Amino acid sequence: MEAKTSTSNLGAVASVRGSVVDVCFDGTLPPIYSVLRAGTKNEIVIEVLAQSDARHVRGIALTPTQGLARGMVVTDTGGPLKAPVGKAILSRMFDVFGNAIDREAAPADVQWRSVHRAPPPLARRSTKSEIFETGIKVIDVLVPLERGGKAGLFGGAGVGKTVLLTEMIHNMIGHQQGVSIFCGIGERCREGEELYSDMKAAGVLPNMVMIFGQMNEPPGSRFRVGHTALTMAEYFRDDEHRDVLLLIDNIFRFIQAGMEVSGLMGQMPSRLGYQPTMGTELSGLEERIANTDTGAITSIQAVYVPADDFTDPAAVHTFSHLSASIVLSRKRASEGLFPAIDPLQSSSKMATPGIVGERHYALAQEIRRTLAQYGELKDIIAMLGLEQLSPEDRKVVVRARLLERFLTQPFFTTEQFTGLTGKLVSLKDALDGCERILHDEFKDYPESGLYMIGAISEAKGKPKTAPAAEPAKPDVKPGAKVESKPADKAKPDDNNDAKAEQKPKSEIEAKPKVEQKSTAPTPAKAAPVPPLPEAKPQPKVEHADVTHES
Repeated sequence: MEAKTSTSNLGAVASVRGSVVDVCFDGTLPPIYSVLRAGTKNEIVIEVLAQSDARHVRGIALTPTQGLARGMVVTDTGGPLKAPVGKAILSRMFDVFGNAIDREAAPADVQWRSVHRAPPPLARRSTKSEIFETGIKVIDVLVPLERGGKAGLFGGAGVGKTVLLTEMIHNMIGHQQGVSIFCGIGERCREGEELYSDMKAAGVLPNMVMIFGQMNEPPGSRFRVGHTALTMAEYFRDDEHRDVLLLIDNIFRFIQAGMEVSGLMGQMPSRLGYQPTMGTELSGLEERIANTDTGAITSIQAVYVPADDFTDPAAVHTFSHLSASIVLSRKRASEGLFPAIDPLQSSSKMATPGIVGERHYALAQEIRRTLAQYGELKDIIAMLGLEQLSPEDRKVVVRARLLERFLTQPFFTTEQFTGLTGKLVSLKDALDGCERILHDEFKDYPESGLYMIGAISEAKGKPKTAPAAEPAKPDVKPGAKVESKPADKAKPDDNNDAKAEQKPKSEIEAKPKVEQKSTAPTPAKAAPVPPLPEAKPQPKVEHADVTHES
């Protein structure tokens, strides 16, 4: 078919400006989204985006345009960009054109489908809501994910988006019965290679497909790699009737690539330099991620937030498509609270009593309320100190700080950096731990005892926590033995009296020694040296009682 179209529809390069190529055709103009090929070996791929006049089309190059010159022959392939689908693509790594890039032979027995497909109609969509567990405490308790929904990981540079996404892959692929597809858009090549090696070592590659258009690719390639991944995901959902876990890193790079393409095509930019069609382009990608009657595509997307500004148009447009928004905080990351998820800014449409249950919903609301109260009290603590708070506010602070540390968790993907073994925590254990902390069962434990653990039982099993948390009880018990302590200290008194024999008052001090039990306080007032050892036990008991009463 390509041979017939190539002989009948040939064109010539009219102009080249970076990645924008104008092509002149004497015959029929290629339709929009048609793929053109140029170069000595047809290695340069151009996608038609506009028809300038009756003879010229303007396209964006999906490959570098090095070596392209005016007058060179351009071949119309007669169709749009296509992606390979079929069982043979499992455990393989592809680029935007469907070429295998894992140094193995090209997959055989595959079909080729257009990457430009319409979203499923409303009649085919499923309205059933189910929870998708991740094994990460703070997400499962406060921001539950939806099976067949879309979740976004929002954060600036260096707060742990890719680490959290990789941990989710590690935790979910083992339990995921369907297919996992990872799509890398405009991120580092190193991360793609590391992910491939880790998945291969973990033995989960046979049910996984990876597609990459990394940051070294031209903007046209980065703009289309997301559509290629969705075409593969739709095949497994609609033809194989399997559930698909689609992981995208990073959806902001898709918007950024569209902005570059729009600028290259000469369109008038919108606010902050974004393309005027950003909402339409993002909807065309996100609406294809849907839960239908044949299967579900559950998507987890990392979203880079420029300069930590959540009012940026890219972040605002992405928020509207998601069922769960997980916001990562740079402040929490600087405090060492990983995963650095902000529980007050993060939200999920699944956190309702009808879906997660009354107990789960009530616990999540109580946790948010406690953390919000602690946030309001931080200014007072910074100015006046913790001692100026009321007893009830002090309890809130203790609970909040314990909750913050309990919601941290060691990751499997960071074992080589932290030296801590990764933990996978079930939703039941996470809820039980939060409930027991809110009931003040761990108020006497040090905060470090709950930091970077899995289930709450791990903190209870630490032997050093219980003795360290009960220094007050031994202080109270000696209060009952106050009478016996001075008796034990009779020997030191004898030494003092021996020293006092050098003075003329030795005869007077001999009388208190005989009536020591009845007149114990009198020598404390009379003698200048003994008051220090004998007067200390009594004030200590009084102060200890005062602190326990408050």
